[in-house]
Amino acid sequence: MAVSATATSLSHLLPAPKPKPRTPPRLSLLPSNRKPSRAATSAIFAAAAAASDFLSPVPSLKSRLAAGDTLYGLFLLSFSPTLAEIAALAGYDYVVVDMEHGPGSITEALACLRALDAARTPAVLRLPEACPVWAKKALDLGPAGLMLPAIESPAAAAEAVSHCRYPPRGVRGAAYPIVRASAYGLDDSYVSRCEDDTLIICQVETAAGVAEVDAIAAVDGVDVVQMGPLDLSASMGYLWDPGNRKVRAALREAERKVLEARKKKVTASAGNAAYLGGFAMPNDPPEQLKMRGYHMVAGAVDIGLFRKAALEDVKWFKEAVMEIGEEEGEEEDEKDDGYWSE
Repeated sequence: MAVSATATSLSHLLPAPKPKPRTPPRLSLLPSNRKPSRAATSAIFAAAAAASDFLSPVPSLKSRLAAGDTLYGLFLLSFSPTLAEIAALAGYDYVVVDMEHGPGSITEALACLRALDAARTPAVLRLPEACPVWAKKALDLGPAGLMLPAIESPAAAAEAVSHCRYPPRGVRGAAYPIVRASAYGLDDSYVSRCEDDTLIICQVETAAGVAEVDAIAAVDGVDVVQMGPLDLSASMGYLWDPGNRKVRAALREAERKVLEARKKKVTASAGNAAYLGGFAMPNDPPEQLKMRGYHMVAGAVDIGLFRKAALEDVKWFKEAVMEIGEEEGEEEDEKDDGYWSE
């Protein structure tokens, strides 16, 4: 009995019996006779479609404009790849990386282009000035388009276009076997299609440019005429008043000329006629530009969006704290009144 009791008391210290080994399932290389469920089949097709969309080339800005789309974009002044990625994921049709007024240059622009490419959103680089050196370096990064500032005449527009074309049609330096634009030489089709794919945007933003806007829009290779209302107001002597009626009248006249030339191009199919692009302003919101017939509308700037959100956030917090303080004061007053009334 003593031995039996001892054995029983020590049984919990003994190792548990090993389970019998299970025979692993046999894997067959032959297809199963079981048909996948309807839900599984739908999921497979959906995944395949998503993968196909991701792997398919992103439609060029030129092709979308030709298809009649009105494109909505954002200006990126912060040179933040994170904000560029957020803008792309938010659904903007294009993002302009602004090397004219932003603090970044080619190296910083490259990081933004990589973020935008990964999110399948076309990037446009705005150059500090319309010159062959900046155009060459920017185009070698492989953007969807270039924006060239302060174009005031058809001759200046033609020269700017020549900076974006290889000889004999232009003066662009050739390094296509090793630059990012050609996938570092892996894309054999780059040279044959780059001029057709790259969107050339000429900014008209002075009184002199507005006077020549129809001739600028007719220059071969100018795809978009981008109106610049803020610089235009400064050139007309209304730096602090971009909504001045004279500035608005000059803009409307320029818009009319570009849009009329575009309509004639559609009907006659002769000569060049650029699309119309513009910047939204507090006195001229993006929906108004769209209603007036603009083909490309830049509706916001990343710095402006963050500034607005930050100001509203601080204002909300301070007002909420004040309201909470007032409510607590009222409760204390009620308690005090009750105490003294006893």
